Amino acid sequence: MTVYQETPHRTALVTGANSGLGLAAALELASRDGTRVVGTVRSAEKGQKVRRAAEEAGVEVETRILDVTDAAGCKDVVGEVRPDILVNNAGGTLYAPVADVMEEEARHHLETSLFAPIRLARLAIPHMQERGWGRVIQISSVAGKVSYPLMGWYQAGKHAMEALSDALRLEVAGSGVHVVVVAPGGFRSGISDDMADVAHRYRGSKYATAFRRLDLGFTLVQPFWTDTERVARVIAEAATDPEPKGRYVVGRDAQVTLLVSRIVENFGAAVEFRDKAVRRLIGLP
Repeated sequence: MTVYQETPHRTALVTGANSGLGLAAALELASRDGTRVVGTVRSAEKGQKVRRAAEEAGVEVETRILDVTDAAGCKDVVGEVRPDILVNNAGGTLYAPVADVMEEEARHHLETSLFAPIRLARLAIPHMQERGWGRVIQISSVAGKVSYPLMGWYQAGKHAMEALSDALRLEVAGSGVHVVVVAPGGFRSGISDDMADVAHRYRGSKYATAFRRLDLGFTLVQPFWTDTERVARVIAEAATDPEPKGRYVVGRDAQVTLLVSRIVENFGAAVEFRDKAVRRLIGLP
């Protein structure tokens, strides 16, 4: 005799849910049976955008207004929602030469990309441990393992977030909570627009050629990027799999980049050759 087992009801909290990957992840999770989804946005207007998208998709997504850099706000939202699934998607880019970024700007970037996701995880995990089940999904990037010029602070946030997430995963695994890193390569979002804006801002500087070539490179490789919906499906699978992997690399470009990086790093001469080639390719002074 087959025994019917009801799907447990879970609550997912998705940060930065108003557009791009955050919105796609919220909609995908909301389509899974038994999952209540709450997406955070930074304004009521953006909340309306999420609700319209959810209505068009035939699902329901609640919204809460939250700036993830607001520690008190994070505590209030997590305390109210008490998520079983936390998707730390909110973040931003910071494309600039390392030495051109003042400490205040760097701190703000790290507050969003590093301290906020770890803070939210710290607040949510006790609720998960009470139930003996939980998922913390940390949205990283291929930049979490590989470094390129002119993206140093962006990569610093991703590298550090991955390191802390790896440690946290081991620390809480015994309580039924899984910490998962999802690391996509390029995917269709506002990232190309960000690079175009930076290239425009650096016109006339000694880095003008480098940023112009990076912008062109982003444009040329976009046809090979992964669909945002595919990354969202991986997030939902990691959030609902009984035994998720610790890390999901999404996209052939990300997989190839990481493989080549691991091979090159084993040979000193290859590292030197790679560095010279990258500098010449993008036209660094």
